[in-house]
Amino acid sequence: MASWSDLASDVLEHITSFLHLPDHHRVSAVCRNWRCVVKRRRCRPAPELPWLVLGEDDSTKKRKFYNLSEKKHYSIDIPQLYGRFISSSSYGWLFAVDTKLTGIMINPFTRDFYDLPPFPPYNEYVDDMYNTESGIMSFINPMQTQILRKAVLSHDPRKRSDFTVMIMFGGPIKVAIWRPGDTAWTRVKFDGTIFDIICFKEKFYAVSCNNFLYSMEVVGSDPKISSLELQVPMNEAPDSLYLVDFNGKLLLVMRNQANNSTKEFIVCRINLHKKTWSEWIDVRDHALFVGNNSAIVVDASQFTGTCLKNGIYFTDLFESYHWLGKGHDLGIYDYVNETFQCYYEDQHFLSLEEPLVWYG
Repeated sequence: MASWSDLASDVLEHITSFLHLPDHHRVSAVCRNWRCVVKRRRCRPAPELPWLVLGEDDSTKKRKFYNLSEKKHYSIDIPQLYGRFISSSSYGWLFAVDTKLTGIMINPFTRDFYDLPPFPPYNEYVDDMYNTESGIMSFINPMQTQILRKAVLSHDPRKRSDFTVMIMFGGPIKVAIWRPGDTAWTRVKFDGTIFDIICFKEKFYAVSCNNFLYSMEVVGSDPKISSLELQVPMNEAPDSLYLVDFNGKLLLVMRNQANNSTKEFIVCRINLHKKTWSEWIDVRDHALFVGNNSAIVVDASQFTGTCLKNGIYFTDLFESYHWLGKGHDLGIYDYVNETFQCYYEDQHFLSLEEPLVWYG
């Protein structure tokens, strides 16, 4: 009988296309040949719900994850993430910063990664809040949490090498872009503080704190920015805004809090051609996953019993868990019934040092 390790690579690739992410890790641990096949596969694992990226285990340095489909924790040894602060995710890639404030983007599944160039100058207004004499210095350099707020990709780097990264960084928040081959970040100047960014139909879009929406097209080395002059009226200033690519429709999701706890979400559809907006009735049979990640849209009908239709799964707001020390604000908002549910209760796995990030 032939050795399993000698199984033809095309056969093994076909088999793994039916497996979920945990089984991909198990297959890659069998032998070197199987690991090489799993790593070089260009297609993603079988559809599953996003994972929740938790903190680092203090003793083993392994990164903790929570599989929402299985309701199970995993500890995965990823040496490139030792001591790094994970700030964001996009297209299945994690963005992390170490104590020297250098950044990487890494695919924790394949272990492919890119070193990011030094970040642009930023405001260090938080230095006075953290000092060793007061005894409140975190084991994480506070500037690790400040330097990189969010990052989004234009495309999956495993499928296209000509991708662009756009980041929100510093305080007040600024924006910059980087492409492979660039030696430095290119600053992008918008009016007002930016709440969220997205790559939608080959263009980047940014929404500011004054609710204006901007578009940006990267041509050569000079980003071209234009304002859509579209202002979405609101009864009150939102605590956060999220831009979502909902199957080819651009949505703006507003999040409001009361006493550092989320009280409601409002979803609008943006018509870029007519420069109009309309309130969205529901997200149908889908669920949205929002937070520090690029928003993820999931067809909930594929996950009967494990994913709430018309649900908005949310993680922390940056200010709530870290600066204000109010703990984690996370849950599921039933958009139709305007009620909340819980998807994660194991508080002893959580840390106030790092945000929770959706990975998918």
